[in-house]
Amino acid sequence: MKKNILFTSLLVLFGSMNAQTTKHIPQLGKDKIEDVIAAMTQEEKVYLLMGLGENNWTNPATGPKTVIIAGEAGLTWAIPRLGITPTVLTDGPAGLRIDPHPEGLNFTRFCTAFPTATALASTWNTELVENVGKAMGNEVLEYGSDVLLAPAINIHRNPLSGRNFEYYSEDPIIAGKMGAAMVRGVQSNGVGTSLKHFVANNIETNRKTINAVISQRALREIYLRGFEIVVKESQPWTVMTSYNRLNGFYTSENPDLTSTILRNEWKFEGLVMTDWWAGADAVAQVNAGNDLLMPGCYQREELLNALKHKLISEKALDQNLARVLKFILRTPRFKGYAYSNKPDLASHIQVSKNAASEGMVLLKNDKNTLPFKNIKSVALFGKTSYRYIAGGTGSGEVNYEYANTINESFEKNGYKVSKPLEAIYKNFIDTVTKTATKDNKKFIVDFHAELPLSKEQIGAQVKNTNVAIITIGRNGGEGWERKLTEFNLTDTEKQLIRNVSEAYHAANKKVIVVLNVGGVIATADWREYPDAILLAWQTGQEGANALVDILNGKVNPSGKLPMSFPMVYSDVPSAKTFPGEPADNPVNAIYKEGIYVGYRYYDTFKVPTAYEFGFGLSYTQFEYSNIQLSSKDFNTGMTVKMTVKNTGKSSGKETVELYLHAPGVEIEKPVQELKGFAKTRVLKPGESQEVTFTLDARALASFRTDLSSWVADKGTYEVRIGASSKDIRLTSEFSLPETIIVEKVHPVLYPNLPVTDLTLSAK
Repeated sequence: MKKNILFTSLLVLFGSMNAQTTKHIPQLGKDKIEDVIAAMTQEEKVYLLMGLGENNWTNPATGPKTVIIAGEAGLTWAIPRLGITPTVLTDGPAGLRIDPHPEGLNFTRFCTAFPTATALASTWNTELVENVGKAMGNEVLEYGSDVLLAPAINIHRNPLSGRNFEYYSEDPIIAGKMGAAMVRGVQSNGVGTSLKHFVANNIETNRKTINAVISQRALREIYLRGFEIVVKESQPWTVMTSYNRLNGFYTSENPDLTSTILRNEWKFEGLVMTDWWAGADAVAQVNAGNDLLMPGCYQREELLNALKHKLISEKALDQNLARVLKFILRTPRFKGYAYSNKPDLASHIQVSKNAASEGMVLLKNDKNTLPFKNIKSVALFGKTSYRYIAGGTGSGEVNYEYANTINESFEKNGYKVSKPLEAIYKNFIDTVTKTATKDNKKFIVDFHAELPLSKEQIGAQVKNTNVAIITIGRNGGEGWERKLTEFNLTDTEKQLIRNVSEAYHAANKKVIVVLNVGGVIATADWREYPDAILLAWQTGQEGANALVDILNGKVNPSGKLPMSFPMVYSDVPSAKTFPGEPADNPVNAIYKEGIYVGYRYYDTFKVPTAYEFGFGLSYTQFEYSNIQLSSKDFNTGMTVKMTVKNTGKSSGKETVELYLHAPGVEIEKPVQELKGFAKTRVLKPGESQEVTFTLDARALASFRTDLSSWVADKGTYEVRIGASSKDIRLTSEFSLPETIIVEKVHPVLYPNLPVTDLTLSAK
């Protein structure tokens, strides 16, 4: 018995000693984050701060990269011994972009192509955009991704910028509100977003090196403001810094931007990542607070060497790592979500179509040409009538299953389409496609010149069709700017519009031009010819179906322009300085127009536009009345109410826009600025709806560079309620008795080159 007791005692003793000598390995999700970080080697720390974006890169802990989702934009590193799983990052702004036909799967993984950002912004409907985000997020989740690299909210500074289709507006309020709605929608699925590209990514020429030189006021009021709204209203999981330099420094290497403004002033709580291969100095990026370098791996030796030689502090590294780990903890992949590969694509198609319908903008409708009346047969002119452009190129692409062409949608809706004309265009498209290489076959028709038609070919269609539809198409994408020849219609396109209009008008028949484009194009030099113009944008895979629903009256158009259409390109305030200097190989882009971007310039300097900011026609009419302010003196806030009534004969929605004219006491201000907007529900003829806006002190304020503060000047403010920036229906005034310093911020981001902002006195 004593021997047994002794033996048992020895077992307990040795077991206790073994337990004391066995080191516990912290596990993410079970132990404190700081303990997990403390357990990392320096190599693991460095590797976790870098993405894994190429198939031939190897993680020393797990071996060669394994593709999780074919078509993914990138991954984060896994450290299995610490319980750290990889995360998957996928494009993009118009829907999830992954490979629909990956090897080893016996099913497809198509995604929904939603309308591009310009079209979504044209709805002026944040609830609709949030619903689009919810649908996108469902596909992100069910196809096994963790983060959608969207939304992109940079300002439409110039209509030639190649990436405008991915962005929302020339106005930061619209960009911010739409971006915030998208983030809320996507993230409601338990997946993340990446707000991008932070900041001033308005130029694609030399985009990885171009230096945007912008005054502090213009930065705060125009280029940073939208990002500020999204961060404060929806807290995206991640923010992606941009390629460009800003006032001398790469955005990804500037702590004033990523730490001082983003984290300290705006209280951003998430992770900051670089754009793919952005910046020049990995050490500077990490020190600035860029937590994740994408696609990563090629900087590993640079960072390890920096740690060894104390060029980067391990404390700073640990702060970045903590944010990376907090991010990983939130992801579906870390939580073990069993994704289905079966998102609700059927319902998403309807979401996409609804958004497409509401985003199209009716620019012209002489003598109520639209909706169709007694139309049974149509002549479809223009190559894009037979090859609808659903979205742009680059990271904004989506691999969808199908997209009806306009001719197919007309036939689907029971219309007779001119077959001889269709045969001409299909033969042309087939010929163009056959000459394409594999790499450019997908988009070659979009970028090919329009097919010229003779007057005889056009005249042959008039007798057997009731109406002519001419579709003008434009495409674009990241990496290059649009050419001025793409902004303007070509001689062939203008001649087509003129000849078709003359032929059909001679027979007392109507002509409609459809613009299937991603951004602003010239209209003033040809718009007199057709009877109606519908701006269809790039509205996703359901765009052509939505288009026909508007033309035949199933849907009443309610879209309005989130940007201005100039009379000519030279009227654009940045035309003389875009993309930068020297012109043939720009290094610096000096934003000389300052705060006068878009309608702020056209309205203040009284420059005519072809179609103004906020413009859009309807098949019905709306009356504005009964404006009420909660007070005649501003205290801490102001409520503005008004009534919209449908006085026409068709049901429809209306967007109400609130502009504010502020006193220019100490600094010059635009004649008016958008401060709020609201989309009504569908109003039946005779039905009314009360619309309410709220104004806080920040809405009254402009940025004072000399004070590094947002300041609301004392004086009289005019509230302007309109159907566009130039169609103001109601006005009222209130007073601010004393000047208010609304918010003091850090005096950072000084221009590194002289920049004198445009003013009225310097015109």
